[in-house]
Amino acid sequence: MTVTMKTADVALKTAYLDVVSEYLDFGVNPFLAKIKKTSDNVWGKEIKQLVNFGISGGVGAGTEDGELPTAYNSLFKEFVITLKNLYGTIEITDKAIRASENKSGAFTNLLNQELNSLMKSANVNFSRMLFGDGTGYLGSVNHASGNMFTVDNIYNFIEGMVIQFTSFDDELLLSGKVFRIVKVDRNNNAVYVNSTFDTTQIIEGVKVVYANAKGNELTGLGAIFNRNIDTVYGLSKSTYEHLFPQVLNEAGNITENMIQAQIDKVEDACGGKINFILCSSGVKRALMNHLSTYKRNVETMDLAGGYKTMSFNGIPVVSDRFCPPGTMYLLNTDDFAIHQLCDWEWIEGEDGRILKQLENKPVYRATLVKYAELLCSRPWAQTAIFGINEA
Repeated sequence: MTVTMKTADVALKTAYLDVVSEYLDFGVNPFLAKIKKTSDNVWGKEIKQLVNFGISGGVGAGTEDGELPTAYNSLFKEFVITLKNLYGTIEITDKAIRASENKSGAFTNLLNQELNSLMKSANVNFSRMLFGDGTGYLGSVNHASGNMFTVDNIYNFIEGMVIQFTSFDDELLLSGKVFRIVKVDRNNNAVYVNSTFDTTQIIEGVKVVYANAKGNELTGLGAIFNRNIDTVYGLSKSTYEHLFPQVLNEAGNITENMIQAQIDKVEDACGGKINFILCSSGVKRALMNHLSTYKRNVETMDLAGGYKTMSFNGIPVVSDRFCPPGTMYLLNTDDFAIHQLCDWEWIEGEDGRILKQLENKPVYRATLVKYAELLCSRPWAQTAIFGINEA
């Protein structure tokens, strides 16, 4: 069968969309796979959700002929947050299309290659966003020279990423120039980019951010748990402190009792149920070492999406490369949701085409889009342990 732009569009719509959408929703990350996806509470470009905390006070005891308990109104606050625009693009050159136009198998391989690359990029970026604060922050510069800079942590950086630098006041530096990472030296916390930069501007403390991401990424765990970020979901943490997580800092050596104490604390106070533990790889190793020291068997369990992981008292313990070092999040995934206008869809032109030629270039591009945001309806029912000694 001869391959045409029309048949390519049909293939992207029918054969590939469901597969890619399923992967982006459930195959990127075990935590993301556990979070429900819903169109509830979406109002135009915003998510608005009323959250109820505490009890109404209308239940009590009394005498046989005395006053009945007063039914007070329940305590409510409204969370408001803007939907984010999530994109995934593939590009195919005209030359590649013509070279395979009489070989449907060759064109299928071409599409497979592009979509596999898209899914690999999504795996990195969406996983990173889950732990971020919506700003695209990756790390801070320690030292810079030529086309290399060292950072305070290396776990957020990977080859191929596109980055920018911002000042201490979050203003773009170097006229907003975008750099691409060409090498990451993880042993020395060093990052190399594709061109040199002015080291009089790139000084110690300068922030490294994902290109064009400021305020455009998902509102991840960093926004909820970071006490330096005061406003989340339109509310101030300092004003409504009781609505946001209470955490354990400077934990030191991990123990079973430490973990269970945090679980009990949030479950007793909030009536929630911790059902998912996220941590860094070093924290997972520290927990495994602790268990083996006391000759405990490390239990494992299977998760949705084909993931296998260790467990703590029946709760899955999942490590992620983007979880900050020394950190363990103890979460109730039932309180999280991806609120979306729709699931992943191809952007179509007025003519219904998906693959569209870029202006003045022999290249065709197709773009996936989803308008969505991550929201936790009960931040106060989550907790975390920081400052754990890693192994």
